[in-house]
Amino acid sequence: MSRKTFLRRLRKYHKWPSIVLSLFILVFAVSGIVMNHRSLFSGVDIPRKYLLDDYYYKNWNNAAVKSACKISPDSILIYGNIGIWLTDSTFSSFTDFNQGFPKGIDNRKIFKLHFTKKGNLYAGTLFGLFYFDFDSGEWQPVEIPVHDQRVVDLVKKNDSLFILTRSYLLATPDQPKNLSFKKFILPPPENYKNEEGLFKTLWVIHSGEIAGFPGKLFVDFIGIVFTFLTLTGLIYWLFPKWIRKRKRNEKGIQSIKRINRFSLKWHNKVGVWVVIFIMITPITGMFLRPPLLITIANARVGKIPFTILDSPNPWYDKLRRIIFDEEKDKLLIGTNQGIYLADAELKNPLKPVYPQPPISVMGINVFENLGNGNYLVGSFNGLFLWNPDKRMLFDVNNPRADVKINTSGPPLSENMTAGFIDLGNQQFVFDFNWGVKSLQGSPKFPEMPDKILKQSHMSLWNLALEFHTGRYYSFLFGKLYILFIPLFGLTMLLILITGFWLWWKIYRRSHRI
Repeated sequence: MSRKTFLRRLRKYHKWPSIVLSLFILVFAVSGIVMNHRSLFSGVDIPRKYLLDDYYYKNWNNAAVKSACKISPDSILIYGNIGIWLTDSTFSSFTDFNQGFPKGIDNRKIFKLHFTKKGNLYAGTLFGLFYFDFDSGEWQPVEIPVHDQRVVDLVKKNDSLFILTRSYLLATPDQPKNLSFKKFILPPPENYKNEEGLFKTLWVIHSGEIAGFPGKLFVDFIGIVFTFLTLTGLIYWLFPKWIRKRKRNEKGIQSIKRINRFSLKWHNKVGVWVVIFIMITPITGMFLRPPLLITIANARVGKIPFTILDSPNPWYDKLRRIIFDEEKDKLLIGTNQGIYLADAELKNPLKPVYPQPPISVMGINVFENLGNGNYLVGSFNGLFLWNPDKRMLFDVNNPRADVKINTSGPPLSENMTAGFIDLGNQQFVFDFNWGVKSLQGSPKFPEMPDKILKQSHMSLWNLALEFHTGRYYSFLFGKLYILFIPLFGLTMLLILITGFWLWWKIYRRSHRI
């Protein structure tokens, strides 16, 4: 193959994939910047009527409901991604119970409501801890002594309220207007190794969080670079054709030529300066979504020194749910690495509990103590009745099926459990795809009222996530959308490698940088 033919092929492999994917590249860049600053954009919502049908709420699907909290014999609070709504024991009416939360559906994302024996009501949300002031009828924020304010669970232990964040356990007396926190770093698990999941490692590299806030800003800069390279590449493709169609003396032609020269010059310079960094983005991103996610979901690697992962806290960003079992005087801790048993005083290493119920890498959504050693555990891998003492695992959705714990399997199952309501004689399971289903002869759950539908928008952050993960493109590719991310990542590497090669072979010789 002659040098001329080789260079012509390089140009083709760099040019046409770039043009075809240009819109997708811009969307990935913008959505990535939005995702890196969730709190900043938390007040911005998108009405679901402007989105695809898949994002409409139908039969309480799409994780609309997490659970419910009974505050009186005929007053029930249902909560989840729709915020908090007050209803009665027959679900005959619904009243907005979100007064006091900041604007934006993300600020009403509720992980747990807890109503204490003293009559105090607390909410653990995406952005912190709140208590309900019955005098003013509004939720009041509570500052907690941790950097990440996300509260994933609340539980009462004796006279203390336990607050679980993603990294720490906090304890305080049940006095909402005079809370005094004690922070616990949970003991490491038995046979602890100072390692981190490969998925988490790639995640924080991809987002830049591995270097804290400055790292996230740097990745934002990389997103801006992607945008710049895409736009200048399109200009260099379009403007020469435009110039050829105009007369040399036509007004404005010189300005167009200057813009074209500027685009080519800085497209090459900026691309070469940061090519290594921008290659990291598609490489790490490909492994954060199925099918490549399956290959790393359970892999563990050493913590990278001097990064956010190199924390003395063995449970940094790993905690998800908690149960205090009064019968055993033990704490059950649900983590992204499985479920562990802790003594009430938190002095001894945490012990893994076997057999473990299947739990999706996406996290635990249901974690309930049913008494007599029975627990209900639900995730996007299904819903399971679990009794570790009797070594019993029972699939609630498929009673006749044998439960197989396949740690190398997909992170999702046909039954993606998003929530569960247990009101004694009424039990309801909320599936992410299909919505609510009644259990054990419970009455049918009502349809979603119009007032909830009208107020339950999608946050800009969640919409950005749908684009960034490729899920939003299912209307184009159908079920094959799952291959979009790895194919897009490989194509981006092809574009970057051929672009650098072209610069090395041609432009480096005539335009020294």
